[in-house]
Amino acid sequence: MSTPRQILVTGANGQLGTELARLAWPDGFEVVALGRDALDLSDPAALAAKVAEHPWAAVINAAAYTAVDKAESDQVAAWTVNALAPAALAAACAAAGVPIVQVSTDYVFAGDRAGAWQVDDPVAPLGVYGASKLGGELAVRTSGARHAIVRTAWVVSAHGNNFVRTMLRVAPNNPVLRVVDDQSGSPTGAADLAQALATIAVRLAEDADAPVGTFHFSNEGAVTWAGFARAIFAQSGLRGGPVADVTPIATADYPTPARRPANSLLSTATLTAAYGIVPRPWDAALADILDELIGTRI
Repeated sequence: MSTPRQILVTGANGQLGTELARLAWPDGFEVVALGRDALDLSDPAALAAKVAEHPWAAVINAAAYTAVDKAESDQVAAWTVNALAPAALAAACAAAGVPIVQVSTDYVFAGDRAGAWQVDDPVAPLGVYGASKLGGELAVRTSGARHAIVRTAWVVSAHGNNFVRTMLRVAPNNPVLRVVDDQSGSPTGAADLAQALATIAVRLAEDADAPVGTFHFSNEGAVTWAGFARAIFAQSGLRGGPVADVTPIATADYPTPARRPANSLLSTATLTAAYGIVPRPWDAALADILDELIGTRI
């Protein structure tokens, strides 16, 4: 049997890295997923050395500084992880002839109009997190490496810190929860995103003419945070899990250090055209997450 081609994944301990590591990869491919204890994202030389030490089939940069509010006062750390690390990885990939898949975010957009954001719409991040992720995009885009930049939004899973787990954690002690109802987007199951990234990475590894550029992936359908919370509790209740009533509030009633886009809806049409990836509805992804966290429906 031939030796599997290896794909380097950063951010092994995050939601996305976890799902990439446990994904059923196609025959002939396997993942080497490294966390920050094994790969120092603040050390460009270490990142370059890791890319150079092995004939990787592709690199997926799933690592990110995602503490949106903390980033406003922790700018150096946010820019180091979200911009300088991708720059170092992409430069090393260009030198080695290795394709790179860079994960980015809806926060590169201002979120100030209706309709789904297209990949070529003007970017205008509202805070440090979005600006640093945009810096990472620009670094990868200008590195000379074959690349796919994949923007996503509202990532949730059965592990890590995310909205689904937060709602289930706070509900038992809070029968009524106040949740923002004037920000909308598409929740994205980390497992679904991982599958999309794997499809792209394998294609880039196997096909020198595979589509490159910027793409969007999220699950299908739009909802507000309050609507998402209601759906979480509706499905949780069917499984005998925590439930709570949801009171809708305005963003202004829940001030945070960082501004959030009011509209995070991403158009996935370009990704579907390039790679044939058709996202499923977000409530189906939510059901799988709750099956894992609570159990199947009663």
